[in-house]
Amino acid sequence: MPGPLTFETPTALEYFASLVADDASLSLVETAIAIAQDDFPQLDTQAVLAEIDALAARLRQRFPADAVPVQRLRWLNRFFFKELGFAGNVNNYYDPDNSYLHRVLSTRRGIPITLAILYIELASQIGLTARGVSFPGHFLIKLRMNTAQQRGEVVIDPFTGHSLSRDELDELLAPYKRNRGLQGEFDVPLGLFLQAATAREVVARMLRNLKEIHRSAHDSRRLLQVQERLVVLLPQAWDERRDRGLLHADLGSAAAAARDLSDYLDHTADAPDRVQISARLAELGGGGPLRLH
Repeated sequence: MPGPLTFETPTALEYFASLVADDASLSLVETAIAIAQDDFPQLDTQAVLAEIDALAARLRQRFPADAVPVQRLRWLNRFFFKELGFAGNVNNYYDPDNSYLHRVLSTRRGIPITLAILYIELASQIGLTARGVSFPGHFLIKLRMNTAQQRGEVVIDPFTGHSLSRDELDELLAPYKRNRGLQGEFDVPLGLFLQAATAREVVARMLRNLKEIHRSAHDSRRLLQVQERLVVLLPQAWDERRDRGLLHADLGSAAAAARDLSDYLDHTADAPDRVQISARLAELGGGGPLRLH
């Protein structure tokens, strides 16, 4: 007689991998919540999703079913920024908790990207079309308002709740353009910087925020956890594979480091750091002679 069926609980990384396996089914909110499971292994993502759904249900009760989009937007802003009190964490901007959606829900404080994810989810649940924008240096929200009353797009800073004019957006973008010589004959239109980000791009930006936080804190254990997720999320981003390999090397995992650095060299024939990476690989005993392509 066969024994009872047993099921192994997936690891946090395996669960994350299942969420990001396909763009068509990638849930931004659930994936963003799951990022926190490295630091909070008992976190119940479904419970957090239910909490967000409950907020959306509260909001829907505030206005009639036939409310036009501009009215829904006003109610959303009032509910999110005034009643619930969501705002940027100006006192502790680089706290990792600002990147964890369940903590942002609890404290009502976060960074632009996590505040934006919550705002966009609530917006979508009340019938608004909202998307995230990977604006240089500051994540934004844009809402499409194609109605008889208002046409075009509204751009909102999730850190402050302020609706941004074109002049304010140009001012925000000016330092980035100056640093990259994108002025004069090389200028590019503002609209190129206001394109909607895909869910995968948003998750990557979240993880890279955490990557910088842990790297600055010299927290190699947590940095490796984030790096593992980046490699799963972006399997063709060979610089992320390289960074994981270098981290493995620093942590004494020579075999894992050699695999990653070899993959990097095999897929980046024109990388400017090939000589340095080849030398590091040779130090690990996996390099052999320098490979030129």
